[in-house]
Amino acid sequence: MSQSYGKTRWKRFALVMVPSVAATAAIGVSLANSALAASFSVSGQQFKVTVDDLQGTNFSQFGGVDVEANGTPHPVAISAFDSATLKNLCQSVVTDLGPLGKWTLVLKAGNSEDPKKQVKAEQLLIDLNQLNADAEFKNINIGQDASTLKGSAVDKLKNDGGKLPTGAQGFAQSAQSAHLTGVQQTAWATSAGTFTLNGLKLNINQGSGAGVECY
Repeated sequence: MSQSYGKTRWKRFALVMVPSVAATAAIGVSLANSALAASFSVSGQQFKVTVDDLQGTNFSQFGGVDVEANGTPHPVAISAFDSATLKNLCQSVVTDLGPLGKWTLVLKAGNSEDPKKQVKAEQLLIDLNQLNADAEFKNINIGQDASTLKGSAVDKLKNDGGKLPTGAQGFAQSAQSAHLTGVQQTAWATSAGTFTLNGLKLNINQGSGAGVECY
């Protein structure tokens, strides 16, 4: 890690906030005791996302839990951006249709060098469990108590019924801005107050894996 005043670069940033085995167990106990609210109810299917370039403002990240309808919990790292611009977004999810085999829904948008034609998001929340990227953070604060986080994205989470973790589960980080390139991630859920998909293209392709999914 190389540092300069006011910003931090992390090469191949890989889920700084992902819980250890012990932390995952603690999250499970907290959820059972209603100390930590689940942020989203999820389908049980993960999806893949790639982005060539993401510029986000008022970034924060903290631990959480997404829960399937059958009650299965999934520890996640929740990344929050008050606003974000994304270049060349790809999102893919695989569905097994039984006798028809596997099919992949692929959504692409923002494939432009012009920032005005890229993907725009406000109050963006991403629940993920894997992330690879090159990342630069400005004015970063690592180890902040999640209950003290501020911003419109965090407010959206609260308004949607979520709660910020505290105590042993409250380890968080925040930054004035975040710049990620070469993003590859798997996620359980994404939500936004506004999501503008310029140049949207959606296809359903037969099969799965490399060459069919986003990566």
